[in-house]
Amino acid sequence: MEKRVLGVILTLLGAVGLVIAGVNFVNRGNGTYNLKTIAVYGIIGLIFFFAGIGLIRNTRDVVKNNEHVS
Repeated sequence: MEKRVLGVILTLLGAVGLVIAGVNFVNRGNGTYNLKTIAVYGIIGLIFFFAGIGLIRNTRDVVKNNEHVS
């Protein structure tokens, strides 16, 4: 279960990184793009996003048998 939560957190962080890269791409300052910033946020965002999706997809739920027997 903890891996799945980590996967959700990584996916959200990756999505935020991709959104920041997109905003920086659209809002260019002084008529130029800051390609380093866009590349860093975009690449790290993609890595986090796909790592999180991979953790979510490959982690199986384990059902614990905590039945109380009387």
